[in-house]
Parts: sequence; structure tokens; C-alpha cells
Amino acid sequence: MNSKSEAFLNQPNDAPAMAWAEVGQSRPHESAVLHVLGEATYTDDIPEAQGTLHAALGLSAKAHANIVSMNFDAVRAMPGVKAVYTHQDIPGTNDCGPIIHDDPILSAGLVEYVGQPIFIVVADSHDNARRAVRKADIQYAELPAILTPQAARDAKSFVVPPMRLQRGDAEAAFKRSKHIAKGQLYVGGQEQFYLEGQISYAIPKEDNCILVQCSTQHPTEMQHVVAHALHINSNQVVVECRRMGGAFGGKESQSALWAACAAISAKLLKRPVKLRADRDDDMLVTGKRHCFYYEYEVGYGDDGRIVAARVEMVTRAGFSADLSAPVATRAVCHFDNAYYLADVDIRAMAGKTNTQSNTAFRGFGGPQGAIAIEYIVDEIARNLGMDALDVRKINFYGRNDEEGRNVTQYQQKVVDNVIHALVDELEESSAYRRRRAEINAFNAGSPVLKRGLALTPVKFGIAFNVTHFNQAGALVHVYTDGSVLVNHGGTEMGQGINTKVCQVVAHELGIPLAMVRATATDTSKVANTSATAASTGADLNGKAAQDAAHTIGQRLAEFAVKRHGGTLDEVRFAAGFVHVNGVAVPFPELVQQAYLARVQLWSDGFYATPGLHWDPKTMSGNPFSYFAYGASVSEVVVDTLTGEWKLLKVNALYDAGKSLNPALDIGQVEGAFIQGMGWLTTEELWWNAGGKLMTHAPSTYKIPAVSDCPEDFEVRLFDNRNVTDSIHRSKAVGEPPLLLPFSVFYAIRDAISSVGQHRHNPPLNAPATGEAILNAVDAVRAMARE
Repeated sequence: MNSKSEAFLNQPNDAPAMAWAEVGQSRPHESAVLHVLGEATYTDDIPEAQGTLHAALGLSAKAHANIVSMNFDAVRAMPGVKAVYTHQDIPGTNDCGPIIHDDPILSAGLVEYVGQPIFIVVADSHDNARRAVRKADIQYAELPAILTPQAARDAKSFVVPPMRLQRGDAEAAFKRSKHIAKGQLYVGGQEQFYLEGQISYAIPKEDNCILVQCSTQHPTEMQHVVAHALHINSNQVVVECRRMGGAFGGKESQSALWAACAAISAKLLKRPVKLRADRDDDMLVTGKRHCFYYEYEVGYGDDGRIVAARVEMVTRAGFSADLSAPVATRAVCHFDNAYYLADVDIRAMAGKTNTQSNTAFRGFGGPQGAIAIEYIVDEIARNLGMDALDVRKINFYGRNDEEGRNVTQYQQKVVDNVIHALVDELEESSAYRRRRAEINAFNAGSPVLKRGLALTPVKFGIAFNVTHFNQAGALVHVYTDGSVLVNHGGTEMGQGINTKVCQVVAHELGIPLAMVRATATDTSKVANTSATAASTGADLNGKAAQDAAHTIGQRLAEFAVKRHGGTLDEVRFAAGFVHVNGVAVPFPELVQQAYLARVQLWSDGFYATPGLHWDPKTMSGNPFSYFAYGASVSEVVVDTLTGEWKLLKVNALYDAGKSLNPALDIGQVEGAFIQGMGWLTTEELWWNAGGKLMTHAPSTYKIPAVSDCPEDFEVRLFDNRNVTDSIHRSKAVGEPPLLLPFSVFYAIRDAISSVGQHRHNPPLNAPATGEAILNAVDAVRAMARE
């Protein structure tokens, strides 16, 4: 008997059955100790099988061109080279597009961005493959390239048809508006910058099968892509992922290219092949968060209430569709953020450009939609000489009992609105009004350093845009020593999904968390899984695992009643014991007895989110299971001579419902805040005139560092209970908190605005780099002189 089992059996039976709980407790991440000790196994840590080879990708040097010729003689002459493969060597389908099949694994003669994979080199070592891949002689016939979303719009170059959502009569509403404002905004993209880069390790197996160890958020999608590329059935492909060193959306669809190339090479050579991307290659090849360009018009009254709104959003999709259509859809659905918009006209276009095919990123279009309305609200406040918080409050969705102001532009009724109470609580706890007065006094006496303050809200819908993705499966095994093994379709990328799912199972069976363990995500165990994305990981897989554990619990309860008497209604699983008819039986003891009585001690579980529907033609329906809410207050100081700035203080309040694990959830909010702040302030993507991404390494692309975190960083969870029947009435904490640092961007804009006594709207784009801040300061000063 191991130490965990002994500790389990020796614990005192002093916890009341009704009071005991495993969910809602702050527990450490299930791999925390392994992370600290360096013992957590990532894909590159898996011991290599005998005969393992290494692959590297040959990339296009042109943004848009036809390949005239390719000569690989010098490549094949390099030390250790075993093979060179092009699209002609792919046994099956040359495509890795997740929705539309417009994304070749290897270029078939046309290259559409700098960094597009053209060929694979396989060698005896990682370094030899990388050295050899640079020796190829490729001749191109260049074609005109489109690089920006504005140029794509002007050329009517789109990866999917433009979309439009209308509610009410915007034209008539503009005519009755007291005030009208127009403007433009540009918000840049963002590199996922996961610590573990893209990597796949393909190992041929007997009977024409293959095992792919892959750092991916979507094992099932990788299974499909590999099966199609090798021209074999899905049952011949097993994809496994124990954990990822970060993903943030960049390993949802983009991992397919790497999985396919490794699998193709392994299939053709009949040897294991590992493909690990160098950081520069990773950033050159893979897509990022979509940048957006906006043109907007808004009508409003003297009190700041929005009467009409019109916006055109154009995004840089890249050369292929990838996930741009659902990203644009979510941006349209989140343009309202926390505000009721009666008469709106929202257009969105996914511009086809000769750049990396942009993809999923934490928030998935939601942040890009919501930041536009926040920019508009900020402008309205300054035009009217009001505090932006007051304008935000008057435009909030109505309270739940207020009919007429609780329906979104896509016709979903908001039934769980807590934004009023949440913002009121944060406004008071952060001393917002007092600090506003203090900052105004400081700025009046400080000609160079200017402080800024902003409070911004968040309302974020939870579910996949595509209804059928909202399903999950799980397996739960109870062993005869009372220990439990869980396997589910979600993937662990550091967010703690395995910890939460194990807590759910432990709670359902009434046993300590230490007795439950989660295994690697594996397509041969739970089939047809959805990506771990859209903040649905714990919601879906937690419910599926709960279903499986509940089935086992019911079997054990029935057995306990047969053995000890009583009724099923009075059986309780708690604190490691099964309470029945006045008897407390240790869980392992009852399990052993049940095994001897031939009771099935394992079960599958399944969950499909109810009540979801969406009509893409009318852009209406009920796409979200519920909404997560939040708000934050940020205070900054800006040096108006250099453009430097510092985040002084943050107060954030987030609605996690009845949190499954408050410690993990607070950590997720903190991480999302800093990541979102990086997107809006320091992380600038820049392509040169030839279409090459020049910010493709840590030396040229600045993610936030420890020094960028505020010294005073307060994150609290709002006391709430999900009105929707989510897993233990909790709420998602993956994506929504990324919108909280809007307050940082608008605090910077507030500080710049003080240069002109808040009479002029700073034309500040994101990211608000030092240069962007100086440009906005100069613009405000110029407007003040006029």
C-alpha cells in the first residue's frame, strides 16, 4: 500500500457529510511541484525512441510569388541529411485548414507569405536539419502583395464574405441624435509567445498506425489532419498531449502544420521524427491575434447615452481563412461589451493579406470587438466634459428586472447581469472618486509627468461560436485501493483544468483530491473532442467527468444500501467515507467490497451544453451559455517628454461565479491582465515593405516583464453564483479577464488628455508604445493651440 492510500485510510472521520466539500477550495495546480522541480514532462522531454530523426521546415522568402524552380542538391549534401520532402511527397491531402480547406501543409507552387513552409528536411539531429534547410536554392516570380487590413478592404480581398449585423434603425436613430462623433482606431495583433514552442513527435506503429505526441489544444483536429495527410483512417492515428508550456490559442489550429509534417516524414521514412520549431521560425510561420482597423460613428445625447452606433471592422486575416470567420463573428457579438445598444449597424470583414494566417488567441475576437465601444464611450465622455465612468454606467444593460434594455444586438436576453453591483462595489473599494480628484490636482501642478485613471467593465459570453463544439466526454476509473484515474478531452496548458476536473471528481465521490489523478489527453481514450478553447475547458470537461463519477457513485450507493440497509436518498459520500444507515464505511473498503461483488467501477461521462443556437445568416440567436463579468481600475503615470509610462496601481474585481478553485482563478485573472496589458501597450508586430515580420524574436518583440507589473495589484473575486447550471455554478476564467486591462489603455489616454485639460480626444492607437504615446501627446498639444 502506498503512502497516499495509508494517509487516506488513517484520516479521522470527523467531517460532517453535509459540510464537506472538495470544490470551491484553493488547491495547488496538480503539476505545480513537478514544474518547480523540472520533472514535468513536455513533448520535447519525452525520451526519444531508437532511430529518431529530426525535421526542419524550409520557408518562403517572398510574401507573394510563384515558385519558378527548387534545387535541393546542396541540402542533400549537408551532413546528416536523410530526406527532403515537398508537397508532391504527401501521401494524402495537402491541407491543414480547420474550417475552409485553403491552407496547404506545404506550398504547391504559390507562396502567399514570408515564412510559408515549402519543404521539409529530415536529418539525424535538430541542428543538422536546421543548417541544411538554409541551403536550398529557390527561384521566385514575385506577385503584388497585400499587407494591411485597409489595403485588403480597398481591394475587396477577403477570406470569407463580409458580415453585417443590424438591430433597430440606425439611420433614423442618427437623425434624432443630439450629438454625433466619428473616428478611426487601429488595434494591433499579438503573438501568443507560449514558453514551449510548436513541437510534434511522430512515431510509426504496427499495422500502418502512428502515434503523434503533440503540443496542441485540439488533439482530435490533429488526428483528423494527420489521417488525411497520410491517407489513413482516424482509428490508425493516436494523438496524445500530457501538457503544454502555454498555448493561448496558438496551438488550437496552428499545431496542425507541425503535426502533419512530422507524421508525413515518419510515415515515409518508417522512423520516429521530431519537429521542434526554433522561436524565430515559430513566429514567422504561425498566425497571431488578429489586428483590427475600425471606422465608427456614434450618436448620443447630452447625458452620454448612446442613441445610435455604426462601426466597420476590418481585420488582417492573413493568407487563409483559418479561424477568422468565428473570430470576426465573436467581435461583432462583443461590440456591445456591457452596454445596451438599441440601434446599431455592425460590419466586419476578414481581409485576405499576404501575411501569416491569423488564428485563435485568448479572447478570440471578443477583446477586439469590445475595445471599440470602450473607445467610443471614452470619446463621448470627453466631448461632454463628463467622467467616463458616468457615461459607462448610464449605458449599461438594464438590471435583470428592467425589460427593454436587457437584449443584445444578436437577440440573446441577458438574464444574469451583475455589472451594476460589481462596478459599484469596485468604485467604492478602489476609492475611484477620491483618486480622480487627487489625480486632477496632481496634473494641475505637474507639467511633464501626468497621471491617468480609468475604470472599465467586462461582459463576455461563454461558449463556442459553433454550437456542436459545445460537448465533451470523460472516463473515470476507480481502482480497488480507492484511488481514481480521470481522462477527459480537455488539454492542460497551465490553466489548471486537470486540477479542477480532479476536484469535481473527488467531490462527487467524496474523497480527498490526493486520491484522484488525471492522465494525458489521448484520442484513443476519449474520442471526438473539442478544442480546449473559448473558456469552456472546465465547464465542458468538468460536467462530463462529473457525469461519469456520478454513475459510479450511484452504483456504489446501491451496493452500500444492499449491504448496510437504509435508502439511496440518505447515502452520502464525504471526507473519504460513505455514510449509509448510520454507518461510515471508508471509501476504499466499500470499493473493495463492490469489486468482489462484481460492481462496475468505471464509467464514461458526456456533456452537451443546452440551450445554444446560432443563425449565421441573420447573425442572431443564443450563442452563449452565460456571461462572465468584471471590472478594473488602473492608475498610470506618463512622461510626456519621452513617452515612457508606468502602471502604478490596479484594482480588479472578477465574476467567477462559485469558483471551483479561487487560488487558480485569481492566478488566471492576474495572468490575463498582464497579457492583455502587453497586447495594448508593448507588444508591437511590424512587417517591412517586403512583407517579412521583423518582430520575430524576444530581441524585437516586447512582452511584459516582472518590472511591468504594478507594485499594488489587487485582484478579488466577486461574490456571485452562476444562474446557469454550470459546473457547481462556477464561471469561466480563461478569456474574459484579458479585457480587464482596457483600463490601462484608457488610463494612459486619460493621462495624455490632461495635456489639453481633457478638452481633446487623444488619437491613441494600440499598442500604446512610447512612440504612439508621444504622437498622441503632440496631437493633443496641436489641437490645444488651435
